[in-house]
Amino acid sequence: MKLTIVAATGGIGRHLVEQAVAGGHDVTAVARRPRELPGGVRTVAVDLTRPDLRTLAAAVRGTDAVLSALGPRNPRTDAGITSRGTRAIVAAMQAEHVRRIIIVSAAPVGPVPGRPTPPRHDPGDGFFMRHLGVPLTRAMFGRHYADLAVTEQTLRDSGLEWTVSRPPKLTDKPLTGTYRTAWNRNIRGGFSVPRADVAHHMLAMVNQPDTIEQVVGIAT
Repeated sequence: MKLTIVAATGGIGRHLVEQAVAGGHDVTAVARRPRELPGGVRTVAVDLTRPDLRTLAAAVRGTDAVLSALGPRNPRTDAGITSRGTRAIVAAMQAEHVRRIIIVSAAPVGPVPGRPTPPRHDPGDGFFMRHLGVPLTRAMFGRHYADLAVTEQTLRDSGLEWTVSRPPKLTDKPLTGTYRTAWNRNIRGGFSVPRADVAHHMLAMVNQPDTIEQVVGIAT
């Protein structure tokens, strides 16, 4: 399968590239500094803070799916890059008639919209997360989560075959391949997940059509 991986040198992006190559996929890796990537993959240099649509279009041309691990290096100061970059990715995909996209968001974004009466809290959050964990993280990184909400809405409005992965706190523990998932809600008691497992699940969802137009919570 031909895959385009965006933000390929980031924490999750590196795992996506390594696992996709190990799985025998034909990988195009998009990054600001692609020279940091290992050999064996096609690389495309794109600065997603100032995305170039023509370069992005060339990067997604003929691909079966786009997997984006795009996010700010510093959520407090770099908020805005995810929605801005995702809009450019969506435009490039639309121009090249590419349909499938999976992106990383975050558990604290809030309840998934679209229900007749959306709940006040994410139905997967327990007492601790509702009253301490989520308020604290939003107080610290509110602009970042607001930007992720805009990013998710961009996908909903895109007409593409999208899936959103919402992990909680990310760790650098090794791949386990054992994690819990849930549609349109967070994982009860799921406080963290390895970046390698998020990448593993994103790759798995490429061939899972029932995840299309779904927000998927993931945690250990």
